[in-house]
Amino acid sequence: MAKHCKISVAMVADEESVQRSYTRSCILKVDGYSRAKALLKNDEYLTSPPFSVGGHDWAVTYYPNEPVPSYTRNHGTHTFSRKAPNWGNHNLMKKAKLERSEHLRDDCLTIRCDVTVMKEILGEEETRASPHDLHQHLGDLLKSKDAADLTFQVGGEIFPAHRCVLAARSSVFKAELLGAMEESSSSAIKIYDMEPDVFKALLHFIYTDKVSPVIDVAMASHLLVAADRYNIGSLKQICEEKLCCHIDSNMVATSLAIAEQHGFPRLKEACLLFLASPPNLEAMMTSNGYEHLKSSCPSVLKEIIAQILPAEWNAAKDIIMSI
Repeated sequence: MAKHCKISVAMVADEESVQRSYTRSCILKVDGYSRAKALLKNDEYLTSPPFSVGGHDWAVTYYPNEPVPSYTRNHGTHTFSRKAPNWGNHNLMKKAKLERSEHLRDDCLTIRCDVTVMKEILGEEETRASPHDLHQHLGDLLKSKDAADLTFQVGGEIFPAHRCVLAARSSVFKAELLGAMEESSSSAIKIYDMEPDVFKALLHFIYTDKVSPVIDVAMASHLLVAADRYNIGSLKQICEEKLCCHIDSNMVATSLAIAEQHGFPRLKEACLLFLASPPNLEAMMTSNGYEHLKSSCPSVLKEIIAQILPAEWNAAKDIIMSI
């Protein structure tokens, strides 16, 4: 059975939705190709952080020491199932040919994987009978403020909203606004510990099921915490994926602290994978978020130290994790 070995991998991804499919181009970047080849045996591999295409989670695995012939191959479509969840190219390129080619530059190998997920094709009659403009109408309702029956005060700004819409989209809002809590009888609610632009983006998603396509990593971090606070699962997934796909030395400490404090295992795994590289770890220690990570999540620092120690130092790893 193949053994999984973690090596530092960076991944960027962009998704495009067309009429009948979702497509995402993912780039698996292997910094230190020669080190990976030396450390990994024939049955060992490295893997990308998880990413989502068409509502499914995916990951790219790469075996640097698999014996393969010296040619490339293109494949058509493939149907995944629970019995066959993995699929890939076992006959890609000989190592000798790869190492002589232009694909390996400065000991860095970049692998691009294009994933296309076909949408379910509905019959013409069913398509005509299934309008998709509900969230547009709700967005217009939020914008017009018509029939708004409560307001939120966030950092000095006022946001009108509709009690029933919020309750329908968030179990937390439902408990607060329709249950026995104090907010259920109030038409003016104050929100603390949240910036106005974050709450505005939260409301926009609740009504429209959409996040701005130009959302930056910092906003994604704040919005992830807000989505967790109000238990909005789809928004948590979007923001977590955004952070997983855009990890760098400046934001990794902040992302790791959020993952540890709020329980986001995918984000934590992606951060630890990035920090398995000593240069990335050193750069993280000079970032603005490092001191907060060190004071708020000391246990996760032990995990980082344990994972970068050589495999033969298992006793040292146990000692570190027990301190």
